[in-house]
Amino acid sequence: MSNLYKYLKKYKKHLILGPIFKLLEAIFELIVPIVMAKIIDVGIANEDINYILKMGGVLVLLSVVGLGAALFCQYVASRCSQGFGTELRNVLFHHINSLSMSEIDKFGTSSMITRFNSDINQVQLGVAMLIRLAIRAPFLVIGATVSAIILKPSMCWIFLITAPLVALVLYLIMSKTMPVYTKNQRKLDKITAIAREDLNGVRVVRAFTEQEREQNRFEQATDDHAKSVIAIGRISALLNPLTFLIIDLAIVALLYFGAHKINTGLLTQGELIAFINYMTQISLALVVLANVMVLLSKSYASAKRVSGLLATQSSISDEGNADVQEVENSPAISFKNVSFGYSGGGMAIKDLNVDIYKGETVGIIGGTGSGKSTIINLIPRFYDVSQGELLIDGVNIKEYPLKQLRSKIGLVPQQSMLFRGTIKSNMLWRKEDASDEEIYRALKIAQAYDFVMQKKDKIDEPVQQKGKNFSGGQRQRLSIARALVGDPQIVILDDSMSALDFATDLALRKALNSDLPKDTTKIIISQRATSLKNADKIIVLDKGEVAGIGKHDELLQTCEVYKEIYDSQQKTPQENASEKEVNNEEK
Repeated sequence: MSNLYKYLKKYKKHLILGPIFKLLEAIFELIVPIVMAKIIDVGIANEDINYILKMGGVLVLLSVVGLGAALFCQYVASRCSQGFGTELRNVLFHHINSLSMSEIDKFGTSSMITRFNSDINQVQLGVAMLIRLAIRAPFLVIGATVSAIILKPSMCWIFLITAPLVALVLYLIMSKTMPVYTKNQRKLDKITAIAREDLNGVRVVRAFTEQEREQNRFEQATDDHAKSVIAIGRISALLNPLTFLIIDLAIVALLYFGAHKINTGLLTQGELIAFINYMTQISLALVVLANVMVLLSKSYASAKRVSGLLATQSSISDEGNADVQEVENSPAISFKNVSFGYSGGGMAIKDLNVDIYKGETVGIIGGTGSGKSTIINLIPRFYDVSQGELLIDGVNIKEYPLKQLRSKIGLVPQQSMLFRGTIKSNMLWRKEDASDEEIYRALKIAQAYDFVMQKKDKIDEPVQQKGKNFSGGQRQRLSIARALVGDPQIVILDDSMSALDFATDLALRKALNSDLPKDTTKIIISQRATSLKNADKIIVLDKGEVAGIGKHDELLQTCEVYKEIYDSQQKTPQENASEKEVNNEEK
């Protein structure tokens, strides 16, 4: 929790001035019953109109000044809470982006989104209420009790009995409800996860006509959350009735005992009205305090969740790393006894030993779950190896500043992700100052130039969220072009040509070999064995282990896993003849 307080430091003035002005409002409010008592006992009793008007003016003045103090406090509280929430969101967003994939996998995207939105909103509201009401309500309760005691000590026993009873009600209800708020936020995480999953996979849901099943799944999650909220609501609903019952009984006691004292001359009518006003102020203040406590309990639970995420340190750090110089005549990428396992699972990669040299085209192939994408995620250091060493240009990647390391790499992930903006803004992700000529060159290599030039605005063509206004093949080619801008030393294509037809696939592979600098290292993951036929080296994976390394013809003779993959993909004689022609042209 302490890691959240520092974001309130710049709002020290707000945190001080807000409560001070709220206390001023409360003080003026406590003076009102005394003035009312004077009006009744002096003005009305003596039929003194001038006195009544004069004291009425005092009441108006107290109200106006109190209102001004309340409005100023409201303004200060809003500035403080909104500024705090904005800064906290910015810090949390920056922190999330600094986490490694291991931490992101641990928390889950839906949970982080809930913390980023719902939880920070709740914390923000808690700060505002803390300034506005958390001090005012207790002060009113204490102030009204003290004022009543000073006014007539003989009647104070009613206040001294009432306050502990109301406090007991507050304690019992809060003790039942507070532990449940954290659980409710976790249930909200689940709802967010289901909604996000279904929205992202809406085409799959509709393709299999599973709308009803998904609707039921979502309703179960929301019903579970609703039942929990209703259960808390039922307990919390007792707060106001029980509080008002105690206060009303206290007022009845005041009227009963006060009437006797008025008859005996020990109490005036104005003093009795003042007592009732103070009791009313106490009742309202206690109800407000109870509601503030409920809100602060929710805010505390949310603050713990946000604080927990902020306190999580990335398992990958480049702190203290200076720019490194590559070792001459070293492999571009070198895996030395590398093993890696995801959290909570077994080893995805076991004892990987392979050198990839500059200018080589290396293919990686294997069955589903064999570890192909895991290898790709290790090279840019999205994850750290569990055992062994991974070297880039002869230097352990843990010694690189992350920016320098990743500037060497042009990565195209399996899922083609484009961002809202324009084609050009997407192309500038790898190199911010890339010229239009560099962008057009990358588009040509990626076989995206032709369809981009057919667009009305060319590279300034708008891109919708996730690139939904482009086809799957177009998104893939634009993603490849983005990775090629600026001529990275290492190009990684993670099964990113799956949506391309054979002719476009061929043209792209030819362009990668001929139009990129000769020392560019290319790593291509593909499910098509034929796409890797002409690679300088093919790494065959099976259950996280290397089943074979070599050229296509060698592996057909020496690697049973590769031969099975290749044979399973054999086509009809007509298709094979067409493919043979394509391969000959590529050679």
